[in-house]
Amino acid sequence: MNRRALLVLLGLGTGTATRAMARSRSLTTAGPAPGRGATRALPFRPVPTPLPLPGDGLPAAQQRRQYGRASLQDRLVVPEGYRADLLAVWGDALGTGTFGYNNDHLAFLALGPDAALLTVNFEYISARPWAEGLDEARGLSLPLEPLRAALADRDGSVDATALGAADPLLAMVRTVAAVALEELGIGVAELRREPDGRWRRQPGRFDRRISGLSGREDPAQRLRASGPAAAVFRAPRRLGYDDGLGDRIIGTFANCAGGTTPWGTVLSAEENVQNEVCEEVYADGSSPDPSRLPFRWDGRRLSGLGNPFRLAGNKYGWIVEVDPRRPQRPPVKHTALGRFRHEAVAVKAQAGQPLVVYSGCDRHGGHLYRFVSDARIEDPEDPANSGLFAQGRLDVARFSPDGRGHWIPLQPGTRLDPPRPSHYRRWTLDQPTLLPHPDRRLPGAIALATDGEVKGYLRQYATLADLYPGEGEARLGAILIDAHLAANAVGATATARPEDTVIDPTTGDLLIAFTAGGGEEPVGRADPAIFFGPSGEPTWPHGWVMRLTDVTPAHDNPPRPTRSNGFRWRMVAVGGPPWQGGLGFANPDNLEVDRSGNVWIMTDRSSRLASGDPFGNNSCWVLPKRGPARGEALCFATGPMECELTGPCFDEPEHTLFLAVQHPGEVSGTRRGHAADSVRTRLVDRSGSPFVQERSVPRGSNWPSGVPDRPPRPGIVAIRRSTGGPLLP
Repeated sequence: MNRRALLVLLGLGTGTATRAMARSRSLTTAGPAPGRGATRALPFRPVPTPLPLPGDGLPAAQQRRQYGRASLQDRLVVPEGYRADLLAVWGDALGTGTFGYNNDHLAFLALGPDAALLTVNFEYISARPWAEGLDEARGLSLPLEPLRAALADRDGSVDATALGAADPLLAMVRTVAAVALEELGIGVAELRREPDGRWRRQPGRFDRRISGLSGREDPAQRLRASGPAAAVFRAPRRLGYDDGLGDRIIGTFANCAGGTTPWGTVLSAEENVQNEVCEEVYADGSSPDPSRLPFRWDGRRLSGLGNPFRLAGNKYGWIVEVDPRRPQRPPVKHTALGRFRHEAVAVKAQAGQPLVVYSGCDRHGGHLYRFVSDARIEDPEDPANSGLFAQGRLDVARFSPDGRGHWIPLQPGTRLDPPRPSHYRRWTLDQPTLLPHPDRRLPGAIALATDGEVKGYLRQYATLADLYPGEGEARLGAILIDAHLAANAVGATATARPEDTVIDPTTGDLLIAFTAGGGEEPVGRADPAIFFGPSGEPTWPHGWVMRLTDVTPAHDNPPRPTRSNGFRWRMVAVGGPPWQGGLGFANPDNLEVDRSGNVWIMTDRSSRLASGDPFGNNSCWVLPKRGPARGEALCFATGPMECELTGPCFDEPEHTLFLAVQHPGEVSGTRRGHAADSVRTRLVDRSGSPFVQERSVPRGSNWPSGVPDRPPRPGIVAIRRSTGGPLLP
């Protein structure tokens, strides 16, 4: 592995090295170093992976023998001397509801030395394992098969808003959609620590469920909206749909990652809302009618869940703040932070400074954003700081190939400067420029294929104010609701699916996981001047980790786009096979940095690729900052089949790592008997010689029960040393 790259990731690299990595069109690793042997002291014995790594200490011939055969495992594998206890699983009782589906982000909040709250996101429905597991997990028998059959001659979908109240098809659609939306959202669970150090669930007064339909029946449970977009929600007249609720909102869903504030609240990121409601909006920020996105159930995909309940799409795609210690306080969607496919959120709160929040839009070609509050923080632990989210400036990042960049404010007076298609043609890529539709009576976007078309667009519209009509908060609210297209228009850099954003507590830098570059979408390629493979490839599917040092004074309003007043960035890790210049893992997603500065990385490879690439199951890696393994990547855990490991967080003494096991069996569903596929996987040994591995890949999953023919269920585990004490010595 490239030890220098990992030292930079840990914040230990030299300035010369980091500048070279930012500028170079080649990120190839150094030649494979001889292994140091299995006897050297490591913080733990790494979990075996199915592909040879330069740090495994094996000569080429032995690598070919050892890796000639491999079997993936349908279980959570942790290092020898550690144990993983199951805390909660889909369908468990939680508050007035149940533990939801596809748990994602986790946030630990101590209530005392032996009591805590764990806040959990429930993101989306994996149709096949969800349908197969409903009876066991929920004791429910939904009309899934009759509904699928009824929709077969409609191509699997229906606009439920057009069905009559007495139509039996409407009843089936609403029944299925209601149960699915209730599976999503946010949960809070009380925990208690046993004398042996093990955490377990202890139901109590703080247990809570906020679902995708919270407030539909009881208006008191509706979510609130703060910030400029609330003016759009309250507008008496609009171009599009009015749900009649003003600035109140029914539910939250697509809750992916998130963050925690120093004053003890949890921020939940609504990401892929476009699967359930209309994402595009009109120029005034209002949504098209919900009929635009029909309900779908064809046995493989369940989507359009907002359609039968006529949910307004512009009310989803926000950062949601929840106070776990105040169950009666409604969650708040903070619209000043922008509406886009939020993956995560990183909070920087320092006394005497504005509140700063970083978040990425997890889509191919998505952007990196920064929110800066108007007011300053007095006490970082003061709960009144939540009010700072209501007023501030949302900036979007523009990266330069020299390792610098600057922030562009998403404000009415900002001039348009979109990227030109010719920029991508330098790297033989076709990439149209996606901009707000030029007919401002229509919602959505237009894709401009030539520089001439972009030039013509700019003759028509010069600033964001020209694109978004209105005055004051309503105009700014419309811009923030349409943040992705507005960011395209002002020239933000198209990035490679920015997923997690975390603050390194030892340096104050921002770490960003970019999970994949390229993609097959007609629009949305990452800028190849910034995101390229180890040998300069203009598209690279395995991802990167970036370290960003923000040097713009947060109170500089608006920020000045100068070389000395913006940010510095360096690409500090590249995913991919070692023989192609990668670090041995692929598609970094969730990140966490412990108090010692060790970096924890979760991978998120598509479940559909698991049997066809060299990496095996998704995994958790540790990059130690100190000790003999400093500068190496050590595999700490591998997940069961077709799952993703998400939501890493620690208890206060960092004796326990909490992880969410999301969507086991997502593609193949329940493993029947001992079904497995035999796969021939091409690998490369230390000397650069290719060889073929005979790999056995279980078909589907039975996690966590491990019992053949039992359906898989997402759940949460707590990992600790069997003998207790710190996770890493």
